Amino acid sequence: MERAWLIAAGMLNAGAALLHLACVIGGPAWYRFLGAGERMARLAESGSLRPALITIGIATVLGFWSAYAFSGAGMLPRLPLLQPALIAICTAFTLRAAALPLMLTRMPDRSPTFLVWSSAIVLGFAVVHAVGIWLNWSRLA
Repeated sequence: MERAWLIAAGMLNAGAALLHLACVIGGPAWYRFLGAGERMARLAESGSLRPALITIGIATVLGFWSAYAFSGAGMLPRLPLLQPALIAICTAFTLRAAALPLMLTRMPDRSPTFLVWSSAIVLGFAVVHAVGIWLNWSRLA
């Protein structure tokens, strides 16, 4: 049961990584649909590589985070700095969720509905990671 939370965290991270890659494959319509903002969609429409590179970068980070969660669950070999890395990942998700008020004022091209929902989603990611870390604390040390 304890490991299930870290398995869930790994699956959430992997799913988020795949959604980011879907934006690259799906093009401007996917950037718009998934809330990347009109600027990113227009850059993709113009043939700029910038949206794809940024999105692939995010997907890569999420892929590494997925590997760390799966490592913490014992599904992959133990990765370096496992416990501090999982804490940092949880903290990153928490900070992203907490940034909602700032994002609402500083990102006028993004839908407020998208910002609220995405913040709630990453807060959920943070909770799943936090519970997984807490339940597996001694194994992760």
